[in-house]
Amino acid sequence: MTEETGGGGDAAAHPPGLDLARLGAYLERERPGRVDGPLHAEVIEGGRSNLTYRVDAGTSRWVLRRPPLGHVLATAHDMAREYRVIRALRDTPVPVPGTLLLCEDPDVLGAPFYLMEYVPGTPYRSSAELSALGPERTRALVLSLVDTLVALHAVEPREAGLESFGRPEGFLERQLRRWGKQLEASRNRDLEGVDDLHRALAEALPRSPEPTVVHGDFRLDNVLADGEGRITAVLDWEMSTLGDPLTDLGLLAMYSSHPDVPGSPLTSVRGAPGHPEPAELVERYAAGSGRDVSGIGWYTAFAYFKLAVILEGIHYRWKLGQTVGPGFDRIGDLVPLFIDHGLATLQEG
Repeated sequence: MTEETGGGGDAAAHPPGLDLARLGAYLERERPGRVDGPLHAEVIEGGRSNLTYRVDAGTSRWVLRRPPLGHVLATAHDMAREYRVIRALRDTPVPVPGTLLLCEDPDVLGAPFYLMEYVPGTPYRSSAELSALGPERTRALVLSLVDTLVALHAVEPREAGLESFGRPEGFLERQLRRWGKQLEASRNRDLEGVDDLHRALAEALPRSPEPTVVHGDFRLDNVLADGEGRITAVLDWEMSTLGDPLTDLGLLAMYSSHPDVPGSPLTSVRGAPGHPEPAELVERYAAGSGRDVSGIGWYTAFAYFKLAVILEGIHYRWKLGQTVGPGFDRIGDLVPLFIDHGLATLQEG
């Protein structure tokens, strides 16, 4: 994953949600000989959903992923699904970490989890971080991100063993229902405009192109890059499925459009010197994929709606005291902003 880890001292030795003694015993049973030293682990900061840890075991280094503590939305943190798609993509042009094992038995760590190889690299989360690369490498990295998305959407699901990975027919309708239900599962306050946005998206539902493998949360800080700005791994596949590829593009356009919100933990990369404008990213995708992107406004508005729901779920878990990491006390303030952006984007067409 990344050298940018959180925790220290006792917190690093006993990170929340990860019992190292039980993990060590499980690894000895399932992968004998792979652990050749004491287990140490640290929480990798930056994720707002599943918990991610760097695990060191002598000469071995892995990354462990598990669902968040406490309140979990149905299907939103499916470890088996995430593990399956990473394993399936290992022989494709899409860069993914190698996989070690999947554990679906919640008795081991209290929830399902999986282990994958540690891949060195940096997830660039803000314009300030990108600025260190310089304009030329920033531009090359972001354009490479688009090319990686084109490569993902070019994977033939049957050849990768993913032909049963989702139900493409009616994908957008189900997505709207799913995110509406997830909003209801976390609804704990009045959110002006959110129901209007959901309804307007349903009324303007586009016709999907041919289905592909979709990532579901494709953005710059869900990939790792080396010091030259080259992508070393695509991460966070928990929402991947077979469906409408333009949902990935709309999400990428949204993350490349929204401004920084001062004082919030959600930052933007848009202002980094050399970062291409969203329209150029969409045009590059169209040229590389051959797909019609004229309806990208709907998909971008849908991305704003999804992010508003995700942030509201994180806000709800924070209120319940079940979220690990700094900055969560300000997440709830962002939700109305993304609702407003979604409505405005949909009206602009």
